[in-house]
Amino acid sequence: MVCDNNELIFEARHMHKEFGPTIALKDVDFTLHRGEIRGLIGENGSGKSTIMSIAAGMQPTTSGEMFYKGKSWSPKTMLEAQESGIAMILQESNTIPGVTVAENLFAGREKEFSRFGIINMPKMYQSADKILEKFGVTNIKGNTKINSLSFEARKLVEIIRAMEKGPEILVVDETTTALSFEGRKLLYKIIHQMTEQENKAVVFISHDIDEIMEHCTDVTILRDGEIIATLNKDEYDPRKIRTLMVGRDIGDAYYRDDMVPSSGEEVELELKDINYLNIKNFNLQLHSGEIVGIGGLSDCGMHTIGHIAYGACKPQQGQVLRKGKKITSPSKAIDLGVGYISKNRDTEALILEASVKENIILPSLDQLSHFTFINPFEENKITDEQISNLSIKCYNRNTYVSKLSGGNKQKVSFAKWLANHSNVIIMDCPTRGVDVAVKQAMYRIINELKQQGKAILLISEELAELIGMCDRILIMKDFNINHEFKRSADLKEVDIIDYML
Repeated sequence: MVCDNNELIFEARHMHKEFGPTIALKDVDFTLHRGEIRGLIGENGSGKSTIMSIAAGMQPTTSGEMFYKGKSWSPKTMLEAQESGIAMILQESNTIPGVTVAENLFAGREKEFSRFGIINMPKMYQSADKILEKFGVTNIKGNTKINSLSFEARKLVEIIRAMEKGPEILVVDETTTALSFEGRKLLYKIIHQMTEQENKAVVFISHDIDEIMEHCTDVTILRDGEIIATLNKDEYDPRKIRTLMVGRDIGDAYYRDDMVPSSGEEVELELKDINYLNIKNFNLQLHSGEIVGIGGLSDCGMHTIGHIAYGACKPQQGQVLRKGKKITSPSKAIDLGVGYISKNRDTEALILEASVKENIILPSLDQLSHFTFINPFEENKITDEQISNLSIKCYNRNTYVSKLSGGNKQKVSFAKWLANHSNVIIMDCPTRGVDVAVKQAMYRIINELKQQGKAILLISEELAELIGMCDRILIMKDFNINHEFKRSADLKEVDIIDYML
């Protein structure tokens, strides 16, 4: 389903991409027309992001050719592509650290504000403020340091930077997973305006099938570097899309089968009378064999609670206790058997330029050390067990984590704490940016951990995830608990939303 004039704006022919021994794309043909919101969906590592990252100048193709607006296309950089009208918003953070919002918005365009080699910063700040206001973002200013902003706010800056030059093609790569409710509304408004009013094109890469079906005119499914099918809106069916993605019918079962809350008697983790900035008198007890969820809008304070529980943020008043012992730092938390899966895996959870083995073993080094000697055979055994149990797709245990797909990176994040036999695991958006098959596998692992008596604090912006997995759900609003829900077969998302807003 494309616009009336059916004008072809982008085409890739016989696109092939190799990363060392890994073949990421196999002889792919892909076309995009004006007026289209083309969904790209597939498992992690299927090649969906690779196609558009080549089109957007992030990396070259190994072989094949591209055409943009009828002419041969082979951009050398993202800046060149953006100047020509193809902009890409990445899943992970792509802002320039240590500088202002304005300097991020106008990166590569500083000459527009310079005279005799001196940049007029007030003028740049003023121009940035006007652009931000144009997109309805009034709580961010041009002179704000980018490092002071939340991950979600930085992502908004990236969206506005991509849109400011009025691209002909916008590539949205798993961006909504990093956005708040309001941020998603803004992005959806932008992509529909581009295609329906301006006759431009959008490529929307997402793992969220519901999101794809709601917003995309067509969806292309990839598997193992090949295009399996392209469906128009009349052919959408979530089970069919999942089957095409994975190559088999994985069914509709994601979450726990039981709908009755359950837990052991023993308190495994306690947050007692916590005060930290806007969070006041926060209390929480997490029991053995219990999954407690925390939900709310992204700026409600729930992610900060995860940092506090892990000792990464020190409360101004109150304490975090693990069986009577205070958690005052991440290293103390690890010593006491507490693990933490961060929402921001590339910056907080993983060492990208280290191997899969080094990442998995890191929390367990003290346990593996015998008089400062670590047995490499034991390291390899533990690593290989986790690679096998979690089906981590990597060339071998020495593969750098930076070379893995998003879903496999997240599996490594899980593997660290499974290898360490942590009894309490704090999970902050643990399934962000992973495909349906990986999600299903992670939910199975979470349920298995519960059955083993582990205590899990699950922080999530996905209400379906909280309802599907948790024994109790705490909804935060304005930095404190606004309501608590018990697990129930009758609990629906609409029951929860009013307590968030």
